[in-house]
Amino acid sequence: MLKLFRNMGKMLHSTNLKEGDKAPAFSFTDTDGKRVSLKDLAGKKVILYFYPKDDTPGCTAESCNLRDNYSSLKRKGYEVIGVSKDDEKSHNKFVKKFKLPFPLIPDTEKEIIKDYDVWGEKKFMGRIFDGIVRTTFLINEKGKIEKIFRKVDNENHTEQICPDPKGKKGK
Repeated sequence: MLKLFRNMGKMLHSTNLKEGDKAPAFSFTDTDGKRVSLKDLAGKKVILYFYPKDDTPGCTAESCNLRDNYSSLKRKGYEVIGVSKDDEKSHNKFVKKFKLPFPLIPDTEKEIIKDYDVWGEKKFMGRIFDGIVRTTFLINEKGKIEKIFRKVDNENHTEQICPDPKGKKGK
């Protein structure tokens, strides 16, 4: 079912940001009420993933794949942050239901979404509409976009970002 869901959606829009660009600044309030910004994360690698909607099949698969590999990603120096236009209440429910160990940004005004240019035309089940185009940015320790993942494999996204995330190869 997830493969069918994933393959039925076609992206018509793609971000204009490029690898090597300075990542647009952002800040948010985490679930503990602490203000966090990209500047605060300097010196760390950041996985910033944009997804359309909490608790939908593709978004759940992607978030749970990152959750299942979170400790390995942390050991490799990555911070994980998810962004959608869902509100804080929806995010809190999603985090609690799936035990997500990383923050989700409620970008209801689409400020970060527009800064990263991931809002645009999409096609799903024959219908064209505007929405978040699923995209992940890997931001390096200096705040530059190291890699952009435009074709996200929801069920294996960690392996796209960090092949061999648990460090099993070569041992």
